[in-house]
Amino acid sequence: NFQKRRFALRIIECLFNTVTAKKIAILGFAFKKNTGDTRESPAILVCKYLLEEGAKLCIYDPKVPKQQIYTDLRSAERPDDMQLIEVTDSPYKATEGAHAIVFCTEWDEFTKLDFKQMYDKMLKPAFVFDGRK
Repeated sequence: NFQKRRFALRIIECLFNTVTAKKIAILGFAFKKNTGDTRESPAILVCKYLLEEGAKLCIYDPKVPKQQIYTDLRSAERPDDMQLIEVTDSPYKATEGAHAIVFCTEWDEFTKLDFKQMYDKMLKPAFVFDGRK
């Protein structure tokens, strides 16, 4: 948990010490590639930490069902956080208008993304964070 918290704090620090109302694209939500299993996924805690700070998350994962992502992020203590979460079916939609991209799962398809196309549609300055290792 310490590493996940530290990673989230690094994202916040790089985004000028606040993520409130900033859109962050989360690419990958499963605990590892080639599965839809989210048990023990680092993405869950990273997302929860960012939500605590008021970030708007747009999440893409090729195998995890949308409802599973919402279930994993639902919190009895913070029910309003659900309004800050969008789950999309495209990594390009996830990054459109985003301040940052956060890679949380090492999907092979992410190596084939058109990063220039993504960058062109992001808000500037745009940031990329790799939390896969």
